[in-house]
Amino acid sequence: MRRSGLRDMPGFAQIFGLCVFLLYTPLIVIAVYSFNASSSITIWSGFTLDWYKEVFTGIDSQKYRDAAVNSLLVAVIASALSTVMALAAAVGMLRAGSFRGRSISFGLIGLPLLVPEIVTAVASLIFFSFLGLSGSFLTVLIAHTVFCIPFAYLPISARMQDIPDLYETAATDLYATKWQAFRLILLPMLLPGIVSGYLLSFIVSLDDFLITNFVKGNGFETLPTVIFGAVRTGIRPNIMAMSSLLLLISIVLVLLSYLIGRQGREKFRI
Repeated sequence: MRRSGLRDMPGFAQIFGLCVFLLYTPLIVIAVYSFNASSSITIWSGFTLDWYKEVFTGIDSQKYRDAAVNSLLVAVIASALSTVMALAAAVGMLRAGSFRGRSISFGLIGLPLLVPEIVTAVASLIFFSFLGLSGSFLTVLIAHTVFCIPFAYLPISARMQDIPDLYETAATDLYATKWQAFRLILLPMLLPGIVSGYLLSFIVSLDDFLITNFVKGNGFETLPTVIFGAVRTGIRPNIMAMSSLLLLISIVLVLLSYLIGRQGREKFRI
């Protein structure tokens, strides 16, 4: 007898289809109209790549390039820092045995995923103001690093939970130190999860607007904040083109993160 699942529940297909429609239709519309030859965002008048050219060679192209460099620099560094911290947290939580406050620590690591981002943004702004730090690259980097830790932690901890500690035990029985067991045994097996966590946190940092807008200060812009500033004066097709490029990069990185994580699970299947 076949077990009934979520798909067999009445109305599941209709609700799922409605959610997909509401989530992805606006993205598809933006991507399609970024190729519109007309400057109107509602009237289609032919296919063109001029708006994409304007992003790279137009009047505001220098501003977009500077914002892109800032976004990439913050994302690369924040993702690296958050991944290292997430790796250390995963080792401590899953390989250090039981300790007082372990359950609370699990909750604290995942708390940024549950707290509304606007609350995190306001709290970060108040914290930096208390420390006397004005909005700058440093404040954005710190905020992004902290915010990205849970996103890096999830793939790493999931991969580590699939690896029994008997490999490290066998290594220590063969006179390897704990550091050697971690570096030579556990770390290579964790590598797919680490890469996946890095890519996931990179996407989150690259696309973040709310926290960045609160802590960036004047004179420092990222791509999401530049796009928001341009939209406030009216939506133009070049903004749609830039948004579509950012969306494409995010899709590619999400897919790459998924494939790397799946390949790692298959390669080191226990």
